[in-house]
Amino acid sequence: MNSVNKIDAIRALRNRNFRLFFSGQSISQIGTWMQNTGVVWVVYTLTHSTFMLGVTVFASLFPRFLFSLLGGIVADRYNRYKILLYTQIASMIQAVLLAIITLTNHYQVWELLVLSAILGVINAFDSPSRHPLVYEMLDDKDDITNAMALNSSLINFARIVGPALAGIVLQLFGAGICFLSNALSFVAVIISLLLMKLPKHQNLPKVKKKISLELTEGFIYLKNTPIISMVLLMVSLVSFLVVPYDTLLPVFAKVIFKGDAAIFGYIRGIIGLGAIGGTFFLATLKPKADLIKILWVNTAVIGIGLMLFAYVSYFPLAMAFALIIGFGAMAQTTISLTLIQIHTDANMRGRVMSYLIMAMTGMLPLGSLLIGWLSEHIGAPNSLFIEGILSIIIAFSFIKILKKGKPQIR
Repeated sequence: MNSVNKIDAIRALRNRNFRLFFSGQSISQIGTWMQNTGVVWVVYTLTHSTFMLGVTVFASLFPRFLFSLLGGIVADRYNRYKILLYTQIASMIQAVLLAIITLTNHYQVWELLVLSAILGVINAFDSPSRHPLVYEMLDDKDDITNAMALNSSLINFARIVGPALAGIVLQLFGAGICFLSNALSFVAVIISLLLMKLPKHQNLPKVKKKISLELTEGFIYLKNTPIISMVLLMVSLVSFLVVPYDTLLPVFAKVIFKGDAAIFGYIRGIIGLGAIGGTFFLATLKPKADLIKILWVNTAVIGIGLMLFAYVSYFPLAMAFALIIGFGAMAQTTISLTLIQIHTDANMRGRVMSYLIMAMTGMLPLGSLLIGWLSEHIGAPNSLFIEGILSIIIAFSFIKILKKGKPQIR
């Protein structure tokens, strides 16, 4: 890659506000992945149940599904910058509470689930404001695709470092330090938000309508914008039938690979490394790249990776297939976000983003319950292999549908 391409790959960082956001998030996301890994590992250690792993994911994500529509309306009504600042502070408080109960060694599974559900409610208001705000952070709106790719690379870098650190910390110091580390990481993102200088005018509605009317407007908008509704449908199916593979990773770490918390962290980290490769690929795409084609191809790639990973007991080879899973999953998610950002009107971004969150976080916890139950009956490898087959079926089922919607891209 020559120097021009290298600069082009990080061009969104020339925007001061996005650069601040990127810096703060680079620390905070590591803490978030440490906490996620810690919670899942503690629950599995206490229960040794794959079904309870599904319940844990359900507890953290289903509240986002329930409240995301309200979060989208709030994001379109009020100052998204302030909403994001408040949700980051609330998330830090949640992490502190989680650290306190574990450090004092007075905790049970239900307490972890309740605090996970509280974080889910917070995130229901955080995400619909966060993603549209990224667009507002850019002085040059043509940088949006690159910004989304960089943001995904940040998250997936954290997905490598966070679980790996969590595995080490869990082994040496325990879950409490994992959660405390996450609480401290929020200081970075809060400071970055306070240093931003965003335009005062945010195109907020002068007259606030009834919530029911705003919801109706959102659904009508989706109906009249097929490219968005098709992407949302595809994301819903992938989130329900494919993405819950993550629920079974502790089983592979402990049972298939005969490992400990560190091995679990490494598996998640390697998947994150594959995702980093995917973000570099997306960051260097030309402006006229066929995002629709990339979307369905990477959905198939996830399936291939899952099918290859499912029955491999040799750890190094399994990690090679984990890279493929990470690459496909990251590109699928990021392209979906980018397409929706590009094709949504500014005054509708909060609500449309809330529909995307519903598609992801509503279907994922239900899928986690399903995969947890299924793996209890047919085993984790067989369940993962079935998820891979379903991913490929979804990809090829949407080829014609997405091509039909392609001429309507603006």
